[in-house]
Amino acid sequence: MPTTVILLGALMLVMSILLSPLSSRLGLPVLLIFLVVGMLMGEDGAGGIRFDDFNLAFLIANLALAVILLDGGMRTRAETFRVGLKPALVLATIGVLITALLAGLTAYWLFDLHWLTALLIGAIVSSTDAAAVFSLLQGHGLHLNERVSATLEIESGSNDPMAIFLTLMLLMIIESQGVGSLWNSLLLLVLQFGIGSAVGVLGGLVIVAMANRMRLTPSLYPLLVVAAGMCVFAGANEMGGSGFLAIYLAGVVIGNRSVRMMPMILQVHDGLAWLAQLCLFLMLGLLVSPSELLPLIGGGLVLALVLIFVARPLAVLMTLWPFGFNRRELAFISWVGLRGAVPIVLALFPVIAELPEARHIFHIAFFVVLVSLVVQGMSLAPLARMLKLEVPAGNEPFRRLPLDVAAAGDHELMLFPLRGEPWQRARPLSQLNLPDNTAIAGVFRDRTCHQPEPDMTVSSGDVVAVFATPSVLGELGKSLSGRHVPKHLAERAFFGDFVLNGDALLGDVEQVYGIEFDELPPELSLAACFARRTKGHPVVGDKVVVGPVTLVARATEADQVTKVGLKMIEEKRTP
Repeated sequence: MPTTVILLGALMLVMSILLSPLSSRLGLPVLLIFLVVGMLMGEDGAGGIRFDDFNLAFLIANLALAVILLDGGMRTRAETFRVGLKPALVLATIGVLITALLAGLTAYWLFDLHWLTALLIGAIVSSTDAAAVFSLLQGHGLHLNERVSATLEIESGSNDPMAIFLTLMLLMIIESQGVGSLWNSLLLLVLQFGIGSAVGVLGGLVIVAMANRMRLTPSLYPLLVVAAGMCVFAGANEMGGSGFLAIYLAGVVIGNRSVRMMPMILQVHDGLAWLAQLCLFLMLGLLVSPSELLPLIGGGLVLALVLIFVARPLAVLMTLWPFGFNRRELAFISWVGLRGAVPIVLALFPVIAELPEARHIFHIAFFVVLVSLVVQGMSLAPLARMLKLEVPAGNEPFRRLPLDVAAAGDHELMLFPLRGEPWQRARPLSQLNLPDNTAIAGVFRDRTCHQPEPDMTVSSGDVVAVFATPSVLGELGKSLSGRHVPKHLAERAFFGDFVLNGDALLGDVEQVYGIEFDELPPELSLAACFARRTKGHPVVGDKVVVGPVTLVARATEADQVTKVGLKMIEEKRTP
């Protein structure tokens, strides 16, 4: 029997992995494929596997979500908090509350339920899902402008406490019939956010200190981080805080500190996060009975569509309007209200509490998630491109290998494949514009490693190995990367032919380029144009039309545009 369970589980994993390429071919979210495989292998499907241990499912789901949030936190840059923290927190609290109320009212109208139970359904489906958001943004290769991506990432990683608070509060009211529930609810809210935040930040600092002070076998560092992260998650839960918020913040602290073997940690955790998502969605697919979903098609579809087209957009508009988002950004954030594993996991709370309508609630939540993944997940990338929210991506190396040697400091071995149009013509190594404190280790060609010589030429198909520090990664990427990008994201097409400093004055630009800015004073700087015409924090890709030109923010620092691209408006009209 144990070997049969192992065999079936392994076969489901293999099947899901082999089917995952369908995600890019058909435009389906890969998480949906995992979910469908689980349903097909369940008791109503071809596999006939009966799995109804909700307590075990709850444990596995919590562990999987913890791993996913830890990985997502480590990939969230601290700089993004400058842009996205305030709007994300408002959306993750007030926005979730608005969504829960609207969804609860809809559920009360659609289903024959007590109004408290209907509000409970609204609370369960109120939060967006970090696993779904991280997976879809990374899986489609979308590089959104920082204002949008930061808000989505921080919101999806931090809105779970509010949804958990609302779910537990309503469960307490239902079970206690309102006795003492208000005070307990407020205390629960404070504990969820307060303890979760404190334990997360402190735990992240402790993990960083342990990783940097211990001398371990390189392959043990990723295991140390995930094991210590689980301690943070469980510890916060034991103290009455939000373990999800704690492990996400711990990941943010770890990812933004100098940590030994960090590239290897991220590489291993990428695999662990995928394994967690696989197991989580396969298990959730096994839990549901498709035959019990059929009676919900009408009401469940209406509830899902209200969430997508009414509740989420209203929550976004009512919470984000003061923060300087333009209409295209608000439209996209409204659309990326993806429901994933978290609502299904929250739907396990009523089952464990043995509410009479628990199974019904679980299947409603599952159906809403299914519709969300299909409708929103499939249209995410096309919508981002249609709304022109993409910006040119940074040029990352193909592989980064840390050098765990004291004399090397924080140098790493980075591999850059040379490809694309810039490398069709061979160039000598001596002409490569490499940053200081950087050295070419070798050139790989036709599976042979060549010693670098100044007069040696490199071209498309070669792989250049470089010793460099992470601080020069941006410069190095510009010098060596030649990856193919869409025409509209090529640097000249996106930023224009001219690059100016943010402190350049309009009067100087008028004289040099023969442009007239009649409506603006000549002593105004280009950076000040962005400050006057845009609200909130400027980000790369922001555009301001000034007279006959479009100014495009090319680089920012401390809420100031430091580099500006200049595009003539006539360029747009050229066929």
